[in-house]
Amino acid sequence: MYIYQAKGWPNFVWNTNEVLPLLGKVRHRQGLLFGQMNSLGFSLKENAVLDTLALDVTKSSEIEGEVLNLEQVRSSIARRLGIDIGTVTPAGRDVEGVVEMLLDATQRYGEQLTAERLFGWHAALFPTGRSGMYKITVGNWRTGEAGPMQVVSGPIGREKVHFEASDANLLKRETDSFLNWINNDNTNDPVIKAAIAHLWFVTIHPFDDGNGRIGRAVMDLLLARADDSTYRFYSVSAQILRERQEYYKQLEVTQRSSLDITPWITWFLNCMYRSMSYSEELLAGVVKRNEFWAKYKETDLNERQRKVLVVLLDNFFGKLTSSKWAKMAKTSQDTATRDLQDLVAKGILVKEPGGGRSTSYTLV
Repeated sequence: MYIYQAKGWPNFVWNTNEVLPLLGKVRHRQGLLFGQMNSLGFSLKENAVLDTLALDVTKSSEIEGEVLNLEQVRSSIARRLGIDIGTVTPAGRDVEGVVEMLLDATQRYGEQLTAERLFGWHAALFPTGRSGMYKITVGNWRTGEAGPMQVVSGPIGREKVHFEASDANLLKRETDSFLNWINNDNTNDPVIKAAIAHLWFVTIHPFDDGNGRIGRAVMDLLLARADDSTYRFYSVSAQILRERQEYYKQLEVTQRSSLDITPWITWFLNCMYRSMSYSEELLAGVVKRNEFWAKYKETDLNERQRKVLVVLLDNFFGKLTSSKWAKMAKTSQDTATRDLQDLVAKGILVKEPGGGRSTSYTLV
């Protein structure tokens, strides 16, 4: 039996003795984080928000196996929020749609969540009316024509059904109940509401595709209400990706259990707490980049050098070689070598031990 078949659905219950101490811990950490971020200058705070939102967009999509271009995501967010990041990278429709959804959720968190608003999010995610090769119902609830909505894994013939959503004919009633609760229930802390809302939404599974990403956008809307701020300094979606296996396990177990969702809420609160720990690393990265560009603001750098240095300061892993530079800057090997040697001469990069074709470089 699935949770939506339980008597009393969707009247969830939980053990407050287990939940409230964790909620207090999370709320305290939120306060400390916001105090730390608000002590930054305006420019640094803007960049911290940009990094967090870009992380949220890319990681929420990556949970579903879709990898977005980070530079495109950052450029799209910066353009929409009026943040100057220098060089702008044109973004594709796949990036623009996810960015549009997340910004609508987090920047207009105080507005009511309606069916039309959710339809708009869904249409932004699937502008071609297709999910991969398959045509889907876009900007409206799923229908029953394709049969039961199931979450499955495994090879054809040996599929494992993790979850089967309720009949499409019940969606109007289910979504009306959900949206009424989102907009009118003030008995629960918004953080607790965010935990419940995400579980509830993916359990209803109202769309043909995109339920996970839209469910996390609903979560972000409620977390923005919890913070009462458009500024985002932590990404629960990024932490969910780090714990993706446990995330799906918790969803599956909860959706096959009773209306007592204490384990789900406690896992969610712990996940959220851990996400704020990573915000300290994010802040350190923002400060590092700010100091770097302040130090070299008078240094003559070409467009290729600026582009690759942004990557090095953000999220570059492994060793930087001339061949990697050529690939990132979309230039020839000879030009890459000249760019690298120029940065060494200017004291920005240094050669690591080794030589020949294996020569690698790192930031001073």
